[in-house]
Amino acid sequence: MSYHVESDAVSISINNKDEFMKVRTRVAPSPTGDPHVGTAYMALFCLCFARQHGGQFVLRIEDTDAARSTTTHEAQILQSLKWLGLDWDEGPDCGGPFAPYRQSERAEQGIYQQYADELVANGHAFKCFCTPERLEVMRQEQTARGEGARYDGLCTSLDQQEVENKIAAGEPHVVRMKVPAEGQCIVKDRLRGEIEIDWAQVDMQILLKTDGNPTYHLAVVIDDHLMEITHIIRGEEWISSAPKHILLHKYLGWDMPELIHMPLLRNPDKSKLSKRKNPTSINFFERMGYLPEVILNYLGMLGWSMPDGEEKFTLKEMIDKFDINRISLGAPVFDIEKLKWLNGRWLREDLSDDEFADRLTTWAYNRENLMQIIPLVKERVDVFTELPNLTSFFVEGLPVVTAESFEVKNVPSEDIVKILQFAAWETEALGDWNRDNLNQIFARLADVLGIKIRDVLAPIFIAISGKAVSPPLFDSMVVLGPDMTRARLRHALNTLGGVSKKKLKKLEKEYRANFA
Repeated sequence: MSYHVESDAVSISINNKDEFMKVRTRVAPSPTGDPHVGTAYMALFCLCFARQHGGQFVLRIEDTDAARSTTTHEAQILQSLKWLGLDWDEGPDCGGPFAPYRQSERAEQGIYQQYADELVANGHAFKCFCTPERLEVMRQEQTARGEGARYDGLCTSLDQQEVENKIAAGEPHVVRMKVPAEGQCIVKDRLRGEIEIDWAQVDMQILLKTDGNPTYHLAVVIDDHLMEITHIIRGEEWISSAPKHILLHKYLGWDMPELIHMPLLRNPDKSKLSKRKNPTSINFFERMGYLPEVILNYLGMLGWSMPDGEEKFTLKEMIDKFDINRISLGAPVFDIEKLKWLNGRWLREDLSDDEFADRLTTWAYNRENLMQIIPLVKERVDVFTELPNLTSFFVEGLPVVTAESFEVKNVPSEDIVKILQFAAWETEALGDWNRDNLNQIFARLADVLGIKIRDVLAPIFIAISGKAVSPPLFDSMVVLGPDMTRARLRHALNTLGGVSKKKLKKLEKEYRANFA
């Protein structure tokens, strides 16, 4: 692997003969939300490629966003990937020769600071003292001129004495990388060939924030190099960032791993797969009763196909037949109906009656689930036959409701839509999913909207349980979990006809004014 640098371009030359090199791939999720099917999608292809070549697959936690990263989300990511049947050779839970595998722990060791200092010392990066106010004015002026927002390089003109004086005065600063002012970066991608990106489109990326923590771009380059990653398999949304990563590798004198940018998963309307339009949490599909083998099968189908065209295959069969050069670059649509059809095939064709019973018991009637539900219903029943009607909503998918179900006394239909939409946004932003936090969300919602709490909760009861009365609402939402709760709120909105773009824009403005 080698670089060659020309006067007006930086290109990357890569040896594609994988059989002559030790293959190491990685998936690097951020623990800032529910485990996403997109993470599983990338992990699947990274795993298949590594296993096919007898290499290693690494899981790294990218938690440099300290404000949003949580140990709960990290645990959910690991559990979900394991549930799917994806296994890694090195990671935060099993260690490895390049530990630690959490970026927060690597930052504590000073790894990123060391290389940032080296970049500054060698003239490839600089300390920037521009205030947020100045940067905002700069962006506004660039927009007014019809230009893209890009740092103007003001602090590159500071001499060493000026920099030292500002630091001595305690002025906050970041570290930015230098970027060529003109010319092109030529990125070589295994699937897409050469991609030309003008340097004028590439910002002088912040590498270290004012608090000394690295940004994603610095951390990912350093970690990939130190962990000896040979092939970077990631989503196509990162193509625009490739020039920054190529340049950092060049500045640090390192070989660039081979780039393989996968097509993004799409909603049926071809927009990027998003939890605001479709369920995206792995936990949701587990709660809905999909088999983990089926989810991997379907994710594999979306980016690749078996040589014989068979749509139903196991992970082992995918690894055995895998050829990364046969990945399709079309826009794969994540179609839940197609996933459901495939799950039905697996249930009928691959599970004996005994296996079916075992899977069903594990999914719905395991002791852990029951021990969460029993305290909510025990005082409400006299005989066991009353339990199915009272608890069915815990194990069903999306409740069967109609627009008439949401005709709540004292609450106009327009307010019901607002309650459901605001509740969806508030629960999306909730990090610690517990009874007290949910209570606070809806108490604040009632206060802001000027609606009695019982009237605010009435449509929520229906959305969550399909009934006007159910076991304690917030406790039930905790048992269902954030992914299923949010899916049911979205389902309720769709049942009411959805929200038009114009109406949604108005609601978003009102929401930001009162809740942001």
